[in-house]
Amino acid sequence: MITVFGSINMDLIATTERLPKPGETVAGNGFSTAAGGKGANQALAARRAGSKVRMTGAVGNDGFAEPALALLDAAGTDLSEVKRVAEPTGTALILVGGDGENMIAVVPGANGTMTAEDAVAAVGALTPSDILMLQLEIPVEAVEKALNAAKLKGIATILNLAPLVPEAPRLGRLADIVIANETEFERLAGQDGMTNEDREAALKRLHAETGQTLIVTLGGDGVIAIRDNVLSRAKGLVIEPVDTVGAGDTFCGYFAASLDQGLDFETALRRAAVAGSLACLKAGAQPSIPVANDVALHI
Repeated sequence: MITVFGSINMDLIATTERLPKPGETVAGNGFSTAAGGKGANQALAARRAGSKVRMTGAVGNDGFAEPALALLDAAGTDLSEVKRVAEPTGTALILVGGDGENMIAVVPGANGTMTAEDAVAAVGALTPSDILMLQLEIPVEAVEKALNAAKLKGIATILNLAPLVPEAPRLGRLADIVIANETEFERLAGQDGMTNEDREAALKRLHAETGQTLIVTLGGDGVIAIRDNVLSRAKGLVIEPVDTVGAGDTFCGYFAASLDQGLDFETALRRAAVAGSLACLKAGAQPSIPVANDVALHI
């Protein structure tokens, strides 16, 4: 089983011909809402990939709570550990440009109520055969406690270093598997403006220091990773993106599910990269997450 300890949001999405520059107002050409939150997105991706998934998080007692959980519920995700709190359900304000790129502002709301005590409770229900997946849209104290508690129980942990909070490099040292995009990995490695050669060298250096499995997603260029002193690469699909929101979360969820299902590391990377590509072909974070059969058709 995969337990996701993380955020649950409603996404408020506006589309524009192009993204605005700082201080600029541009006309929008569309608006929609969709369930989101990095934790919930990754949980749904893992569930659609075919794994048993439990979501641990928080929503408010407002009109966004049920829609935020609807797709998770419909997919058969265990929501028994989602608490209801007085704070509003978390929201993400998203602008999507005509080229599929996006800008996002996240308001934590109920996600900010997750505590170290919640982390202890979540990990306490796990066994060593489980996987714990985390992100950084809930308080760092809760994430840190969950990572440390899981280590004591011998539970495998996957940490997605997003969004890029100041504590990310420190927290990144606590997980068994770290997934980061190019910018997040540069922060983890302490080096800006990396070339491909710099990235490979940094992966080897960090892996030698920590023994962790490190995965760097590269957008249209696929993914590079290191595990057991071996560098691996995988490609996604050649596509014209409609909306890149949720692609990284889809990768994370499919990767975790692939390990949970016993696939080898290279196959897990390829499957996750293909799933992330397919997620770019539809609008919205959760509605765009492909099901396992669709991903299998493209591998």
